[in-house]
Amino acid sequence: MEISTILGLIFGLVAVIWGMILKHAPLHALATPAAYVIILVGTAASIFMAFPISEVKKIPSLFKIIFVKKKLISKSELITMFMEWASITRREGLLALESKVDEIEDNFLRNGMRMIIDGNDQDFVRDVLMEDIHATEDRHKAGALIFTQAGMYAPTLGVLGAVIGLIAALADMSDMNKLAAAIGAAFIATLLGIFTGYVLWHPIANKLKRLSKREIEVRMMMVEGLLSIQSGVSTIAINQKLAVFLTPSERAKLNDEKESGSGEQKD
Repeated sequence: MEISTILGLIFGLVAVIWGMILKHAPLHALATPAAYVIILVGTAASIFMAFPISEVKKIPSLFKIIFVKKKLISKSELITMFMEWASITRREGLLALESKVDEIEDNFLRNGMRMIIDGNDQDFVRDVLMEDIHATEDRHKAGALIFTQAGMYAPTLGVLGAVIGLIAALADMSDMNKLAAAIGAAFIATLLGIFTGYVLWHPIANKLKRLSKREIEVRMMMVEGLLSIQSGVSTIAINQKLAVFLTPSERAKLNDEKESGSGEQKD
C-alpha cells in the first residue's frame, strides 16, 4: 500500500471539512448533487475528448499504481547482485550466469541477461534495452498527462458550475433566505473543482512522474550493470560505476554493510 497517497487524501478532506467548520460554513452544503455531476462528469467528458480510448482505458491501472506500491528491487540490492554476477563471470565465464536467469523476477533484467549470455553485440544490447526504456517512459508520460489535464479542466468546470448555480439562484428572488442559500450552494461546484484539481488530479500526475523516474533509474542501473558484466569488468569497478546512482546516505549504508559482512567472514 502506498501510504503517502492515503495520507494525502485524509489530510485533504480534513483541511476542507475543518476549514469549513472554522469558518462556520454549513457542512450540509457539500451535499449538492448537481455540483458533483458538473465537476466529475464534466472532467470525465473532457478526458474522453482529449485522449484516445486506448489511453483512457488505462486509468484504473493508473489508480492502482498510486495506491498499491510497486515492488522494485532496491538499488543497493542491485549493486550487490551485479557484483556477485561479475565475480562468477570472471571465474567461470559469461555462460555460467545461465543458471541465474530463471531466478530473476524482473522481466527487463531477465531479457537483458539472456541477450548478453547469447553473445549479442554490446551496442545491440544497449540499443534494445534503451529503446525499451524510452518506450516505457513514453507510456508513463501519457498516463501522467491524463491527470495533469484533468487538473486543468476541473477548476474551470468549477467556475462553470458556479455560473449555472447563480443562474438558477437568480431565477427566483422572491425569498431572500432561499436566494442566499442557493448562491452558497452555487459555489460548491467551484470548491469541488479546485479541490479535485489541486488536491487530487495534479498531485496524482506528479506522483506518477516520480514513480516513473524511480523505475527508470533502476532500469538504467540494470543496463550499466549488464554491459559492465559483458565487458568483463571487476566487481570493484561495477561497484564504483553503479554507486553513482545512489544518494550519499545510501552509499554510506552500502559501504557499512560490506564492511560488516567482510568482518563477519574474517571472524
